[in-house]
Amino acid sequence: MRKYVIMGVQGSGKGTQARMLGEDLDLVHISVGDIFRWNVQHHTKLGAQVRRTMAGGLLVGDDLVEGVVRDRLTQHDWNYGFIVDGFPRNERQAEFFLESYDIDGVIHLDLPDREVRRRVLARRLCSGCGMDYNLLASSPSEAGRCDVCGSALVTREDDTEEALAVRLREYHEKTNPVLAIFARKEYVVTVDATPSQEQVQQEIRAQLHLPSYHPALSGRPAQSAAQPAAQPAAQPAPQPSD
Repeated sequence: MRKYVIMGVQGSGKGTQARMLGEDLDLVHISVGDIFRWNVQHHTKLGAQVRRTMAGGLLVGDDLVEGVVRDRLTQHDWNYGFIVDGFPRNERQAEFFLESYDIDGVIHLDLPDREVRRRVLARRLCSGCGMDYNLLASSPSEAGRCDVCGSALVTREDDTEEALAVRLREYHEKTNPVLAIFARKEYVVTVDATPSQEQVQQEIRAQLHLPSYHPALSGRPAQSAAQPAAQPAAQPAPQPSD
């Protein structure tokens, strides 16, 4: 059983890299962001709270994130292991995670803030089905229209220069101490997130001493944990924008 944490700022490709690992290693991808987006799209009470927070350019509170991750991990559907994306968020949570789950490694995707801005501000969301797009890598067939349902593509409420600046500042303030805790245990591998998705994946595997990535052999869908297991999965994005 393998248990990993993947960390990186918005736009660094955490979700993409986690799914690529999951395809080959049968890891359940537990994404805090996907769980929150599912709740927003399905108009749950949790979703309303998340939407108000993110519209103000803030990060969702640590206590709420911790509760969501604890609940998800108690489902124990990760037979071969998991890769957690978006947690832990502070030093206390990092210590708890180390004590509770005996993790095998922490993947840190390093991306300069200028590249974060370029990627994040190119994101679009389908106003109908909630499909994610990133215009830099995966534009729809018809400009401004979703390939799946034909609805208009819109900019996310929280994808503004002002909101992004707040999130970047909060991310660096909170993440650096967490990485320092993991680094003391010699768990952290830092990977440059600016090359192509395949190159980043190969470097992750090399540093973790895992088998090389072979795209032609990775046809299996990765296990997804965007929502509680009993609920239907949201439509997968053609271009992850995490």
